[in-house]
Amino acid sequence: MTLHSQILGSGKPFVILHGFLGMSDNWKTLGTRWAEAGYEVHLLDQRNHGRSFHSDEFSYKIMAEDLKNYCEEHNLKEIILLGHSMGGKVAMQFAVIYPEMVSKLVVADIGPKAYPSHHQDILKALSSLNFSQIKSRGEAEDVLSEYIKDEGTRLFLLKNLYRKNKNELALRINLPVLSEKIEEVGVALANETVFEGDTLFLGGEKSGYIEPMDEILIKKHFPKAKIVTISNAGHWLHAENPDEFYDNVMNFL
Repeated sequence: MTLHSQILGSGKPFVILHGFLGMSDNWKTLGTRWAEAGYEVHLLDQRNHGRSFHSDEFSYKIMAEDLKNYCEEHNLKEIILLGHSMGGKVAMQFAVIYPEMVSKLVVADIGPKAYPSHHQDILKALSSLNFSQIKSRGEAEDVLSEYIKDEGTRLFLLKNLYRKNKNELALRINLPVLSEKIEEVGVALANETVFEGDTLFLGGEKSGYIEPMDEILIKKHFPKAKIVTISNAGHWLHAENPDEFYDNVMNFL
């Protein structure tokens, strides 16, 4: 089964992987800018997300294989690979297994270390959406607001909402599997793995996902890594400070 994607522009292939509970649409604005700058941008929906297939299997190894199959199907060689959060973990995994397929690697606001599971509140909120009763986006937001106070997070999650038919709303994500396999999202990159190619890590100044002491581990796995902090941005650094994010990626490329 192949991953759903949006392909923009033409030129050197540039593949972008979204984060947990996200989708390719999250990267449409920046993807369009890179397409205009002369790249063929592939915005992917990863398995159990967006418009891609649902599966009971969910791990970084499996998602790296999905990406390999996608690249082979689209005849993509020596890609620029950018991943955010969960997508960054997939990108790191892919780069250490298939280094010859990656010309440059960009990892946004995630490190190779293990992260404790911390999406339980969000998953609980999404699980509380009863679509036999909820008939509008507004009603769905009202339910989510009881669990999630941050409006930005609610709007991000509501992008997963779609009309299954005229009378029924549904979520694009495979919520049961993602809830069951939530521990997989925080898994560390295997100890002995190394990617020798050019690598850029971008961290949000207000995020805390990449800490100063993580540099040692990052350099162990990615000896050529450059680590840059994006100012005035949290975990959604590409949405919160898109210009600085774009400029740093362009300088690196």
